[in-house]
Amino acid sequence: MSTTVEHTLADSAVMVRRNLIRLRRYPTMMFSTIAMPVVILLLMTFFFGGAIESALSADGPLDGKYINYLLPGLLLFVPSFLTVAVAVSVNQDVTEGIVNRLRSLATPPTAILAGHFVGALIQGVIAVALLLAVAFGLGFRSNAGFLGWCAAGGLLLLLTAGLVWIAVAMGVIAPNPESASNMPLPLLFLPYLGSGLVPTDSMPNGVRQFAEYQPFSPIADTLRGLLMGIDISDRWPWAVGWSLVFLIGGYFWAVSSFRRSTSG
Repeated sequence: MSTTVEHTLADSAVMVRRNLIRLRRYPTMMFSTIAMPVVILLLMTFFFGGAIESALSADGPLDGKYINYLLPGLLLFVPSFLTVAVAVSVNQDVTEGIVNRLRSLATPPTAILAGHFVGALIQGVIAVALLLAVAFGLGFRSNAGFLGWCAAGGLLLLLTAGLVWIAVAMGVIAPNPESASNMPLPLLFLPYLGSGLVPTDSMPNGVRQFAEYQPFSPIADTLRGLLMGIDISDRWPWAVGWSLVFLIGGYFWAVSSFRRSTSG
């Protein structure tokens, strides 16, 4: 048993390294995952920040600064953008026969999936670190203590894991890389259509209800509450619940789809 576990862990490490190295062949994917959230941060801060700050209270926990409102919501863009790169990468392995070759070498299926999953999480950590560094340089300041940052990091990691598994499943079932790159589009657009970038108070009825209750809004509100000291007693259960739905549903979807695609 221990030999099997060691073999699986060793193969998983090789697959993680392989997936990180192959990023150099696709600089556009790496840019969209790591640099694009920073680009959006700069655009929103310098082009729209002044107008939105006028609607924020200078006496509240946000200190009247739009970047304090914006940054927690932008953290959701990292796992969202990550889904496209993961789906395309998985699909290339499936459609180009790489998976079958690895299976012929007795590489465990868990190691193949773990390579994409862990590699994506590493990319996500790098992207979040870069986004936070730029945000602090632009004036972002958090009211959170150590536990608040840990809770925010845990929630973001939970969401990222769930979206990555969903992206893995999409990559497995897509007929080609082009389709794989299009399937995660709803996950790319939903963070824009919620409370991540702007408050929902000024939105018209119907739009506001959708923005408040779609899955990414309670997660953005919870991250903002944890980092900025805002009450989230009515939001965090929804945030955790949606993240668990993504994680559990995405994992079983990915595993079952992978088994079907490689059977026989």
